[in-house]
Amino acid sequence: MQFAIIFHETPEAFAERTGEKAAAYWSTWSAYFGALGDKTQSGACLKGPETGAVLRVDGKGREVQDGPYADTKEQLGGFAIIEADSLEDALTWAERSPAAAAGAVEVRPVQPMAEIPEMQS
Repeated sequence: MQFAIIFHETPEAFAERTGEKAAAYWSTWSAYFGALGDKTQSGACLKGPETGAVLRVDGKGREVQDGPYADTKEQLGGFAIIEADSLEDALTWAERSPAAAAGAVEVRPVQPMAEIPEMQS
């Protein structure tokens, strides 16, 4: 079964991606993904929220808001799609992530497109 592990990081964690703390920051993520090994199906690290934008479309047209765009303590920092035997197994891997110590980690089962009847036309 596939699960998305979604890493939410604090502004302080984003700041550690560069500068004198960068090597330590990235080494913890390298160790984490090394431990996951072949359980990892895909994933990506995302650049800081200030580099993105949010698009909304309503009856009046398109509205684009430059980031950072959410007033929260954490921002989406990246994600991984992993193979796990159960939600509990996926939660165990999420708990081991560097983001769990200072941010938050969301775990959600992946719904394959093949399981959505409306998508099979």
